[in-house]
Amino acid sequence: MSIAVSTLGFPRIGPRRELKTALERYWAGTYTAQSLLNDARALRAAAWARQHGAGVMHIPSNDFSLYDHVLDTSAMVGAIPDTYGWTGGEVSLDTYFAMARGAQGAAAAEGCAGHGAHGLPALEMTKWFDTNYHYMVPEFVPIQPFMLASTKPIDEFLEAKSLGYHTRPVLLGPVSYLLLGKSRNAGLDPLSLLPGLLLVYEEVLRRLGAAGADWVQIDEPGLVLDLDHRAQSAFGAAYAILARQVPEIKLLLTTYFGALGDNLETALTLPVAGLHIDLVRAPEQLDTVLAKAPADLVLSLGVIDGRNVWRADLAAILDRIEPIVAERGAEQLILAPSCSLLHVPVDLTLEAELDPELKDWLAFAVQKLYELNVLGRAVDKGRGAVSAALAASAEAAAARKMSPKIHDPAVRERMARVTPEMSRRRSPFEERRRLQREHLALPAFPTTTIGSFPQTAEVRKARAAHARGSLGDADYTAYLRGQTEAAVRWQEEIGLDVLVHGEFERNDMVQYFGEQLAGYAFTKHGWVQSYGSRYIRPPIVFGDVSRPKAMTVEWSSYAQSLTAKPMKGMLTGPVTMLQWSFVRDDQPRAETCRQIALALRDEVVDLETANIRIIQIDEPAIREGLPLRKAEWQAYLEWAVECFGLAASGVADETQIHTHMCYSEFNDIVASIGAMDADVISIETARSKMELLDAFTTYRYPNEIGPGVYDIHAPRLPSIAEMADLLVKAAGRLAADQIWVNPDCGLKTRKWEEVRPALANMVQAAKRARATIL
Repeated sequence: MSIAVSTLGFPRIGPRRELKTALERYWAGTYTAQSLLNDARALRAAAWARQHGAGVMHIPSNDFSLYDHVLDTSAMVGAIPDTYGWTGGEVSLDTYFAMARGAQGAAAAEGCAGHGAHGLPALEMTKWFDTNYHYMVPEFVPIQPFMLASTKPIDEFLEAKSLGYHTRPVLLGPVSYLLLGKSRNAGLDPLSLLPGLLLVYEEVLRRLGAAGADWVQIDEPGLVLDLDHRAQSAFGAAYAILARQVPEIKLLLTTYFGALGDNLETALTLPVAGLHIDLVRAPEQLDTVLAKAPADLVLSLGVIDGRNVWRADLAAILDRIEPIVAERGAEQLILAPSCSLLHVPVDLTLEAELDPELKDWLAFAVQKLYELNVLGRAVDKGRGAVSAALAASAEAAAARKMSPKIHDPAVRERMARVTPEMSRRRSPFEERRRLQREHLALPAFPTTTIGSFPQTAEVRKARAAHARGSLGDADYTAYLRGQTEAAVRWQEEIGLDVLVHGEFERNDMVQYFGEQLAGYAFTKHGWVQSYGSRYIRPPIVFGDVSRPKAMTVEWSSYAQSLTAKPMKGMLTGPVTMLQWSFVRDDQPRAETCRQIALALRDEVVDLETANIRIIQIDEPAIREGLPLRKAEWQAYLEWAVECFGLAASGVADETQIHTHMCYSEFNDIVASIGAMDADVISIETARSKMELLDAFTTYRYPNEIGPGVYDIHAPRLPSIAEMADLLVKAAGRLAADQIWVNPDCGLKTRKWEEVRPALANMVQAAKRARATIL
């Protein structure tokens, strides 16, 4: 019997971001709902065809989403907060997208009385485990009604079936779904809602069985987390019920992003037909799983990296799996990626301009399908049947290891000279604060933004014209200077206290810097989904990192020359540069991060020399970089804090260092955030209604904080009163002289007609706070 080859999920976005185009046309009102759904259907069909053509035997369905698979699950089970005015029946696109993005004006008023013209807020959004993908956080109430409100899993299985593909439907498992959710009612344990939720899962599984499904992939990534006894017991109870109620369906329990560890016994006692394990992130778990897994349990081996772009060493993988095949038999094994291929770009063949040597080291989603195909054929027919493919794989691995493009002796020598003192500011915060207040002379509740302003169609058009050579350097620079000056004048006009230059020259907060650093490479079509229609092209860190020349000084200096108000220099921090890139896997991540930090240190010093005395080093990714197991946190936090300090601490006390973090739970790491010793930190708090400040008050965070008062991810206009009320709540948790006033995040993705009134209201809210709180 042949060994099965499987995928756990395929990129949704399309090779050329077709989903983004369709979504944004629909949201703009220039595309009908039917047109959007037709485009989505075409993308699914193409993905199924591509996987089938590559020899994938277990092809997933219901891995596609118009926005987010966790949001899809909330729609499936009818977990729709009352805010959205849903009264039952099939969840509409309007309700779905209101939960994802918020809704403005009349459309919102139709959904929920009481919000009216101010619109509906979106659900809270946060990172999916330790990836760069965001999910919409389910929101529960104590007596949570669950009902089947979307038949998407069944519909897409039947859709694939009509095209001739027998798929393995994918469901987010019920226990992980509850663990990912939250309640605004203190004391509610989401796991207490499990019995009602399982009724919906039973119905979905029965309908899938009636439609002809035999296997269902049920993702329970929660099993790689630290779980208490109650959570472990919830898995046992849930799967006992599902196995009893729907015995005709074979469940593949799917885990990824880490090892099962102390949850292995729980997983192995569940009445499921198969178990998937991640052998890229946690190769060490293989022997234990093999020793303890029942002989009749099908094991899905995640041997191809679903989260990084490096080509696999296929011979090395075969060395590991061939003995397992001999022992357990091919019929009891599945070869698969470590996780869904959602986290990698679609197709490397589109990269016509990439350095051929580097390109030969890479594999995107399509190429990973063929790597799996080679492994499957090697197991079934012997290595001789795929000898050419194995030889090419080995040659690429050897060439990468020996390439001079990877190693820079000057970087290595500089790294050897780094001392602990280089990661610490010269004086304590209180002394720096006194000097900075004298130097900057800012009012109470100083106002600023996070950095970027709208990247309009006109800005993007000019950048594209410059990239293809139809707009010359001088004309492009003149255009960007005009945009920058207009932004500076407008900020002065509305009364912001600390200005930004708007970042019109930047394509992406990581890509812009990576393009100017040695050791980085970039793609043209290497897009991956961050959330919704927000896609990013992560740079590829392939070698030692250094800064050949200044990256931001010219634009920050130009902007400062236009105004007497302080201008912030804007940088992306080393941990975020690391986390939001595809990182080399031939050395520890901490080593790569230190190299990036040294390059940024040079930029910070040069900005100070150019008289930029407020410098923001954004680290939105520092929380997401945490290992999933708490036992591993401390080692990561030590080098992450060290790297931020290494980048930030080459300046004088008078220079104020800011950092920004968004959509993170800070309670467990607030002491490490304090250890970063940034003079000012700005964080997301608008969606959480200042809940995230609780971590900083319990810890008594000593430095200054800008709690976001404007949720930039929703297309709604926050009123002066709403933002002023948030500042009152902030002042109840922090000292008034600690508080800065700013949006939650950068404004790159918003429109000027949204940004202008919102920031004007924010400035007025700060004035109201000065008058009423002080």
